[in-house]
Amino acid sequence: MNPQIIKTCLEIGKILKDNNQTIAVAESSSGGLISSSLLAIPGSSAYFLGGSVVYTKSSQNALLDITDDDRVGIRSSTEECALLYANKIKSKLNSDWGLSETGAAGPTGNSYGDSAGHSCFGIVGPISESMTLETGMSDRENNMFVFTENGLNYFLKHLKSYYSLA
Repeated sequence: MNPQIIKTCLEIGKILKDNNQTIAVAESSSGGLISSSLLAIPGSSAYFLGGSVVYTKSSQNALLDITDDDRVGIRSSTEECALLYANKIKSKLNSDWGLSETGAAGPTGNSYGDSAGHSCFGIVGPISESMTLETGMSDRENNMFVFTENGLNYFLKHLKSYYSLA
């Protein structure tokens, strides 16, 4: 695993443990790499409650309890969608933080008009934040790792800011 990702996950784990906080993850085009990165850290059971790969509408419905009413006015692969996923996984697992990712890894874009390399992240907890990343790359595997690294760094940045550690 990428040493920078491990370093980021070690920092996330320390902050969550020091503050007795937990996290749950819902991810799509990163394919479980965000969850597996967090789980690669010894002692992660102290803060990682679970994660799900919600790549399809049926998995989103079943694993996150997303209804058609929840989707009104929200298009997939957007910041609003990422916030919905983060909120749903946080609620479903009763965690302090929900982190989510949704996008288009490639090699082509998605059916919503987003190019390959498009990803949105959502954080829901004591603060709620979202962002969009455009890598400009069509390499699926590389995008998945870039999405993972950026999503974890984004979460770490907001954890540090929230706990005034920046």
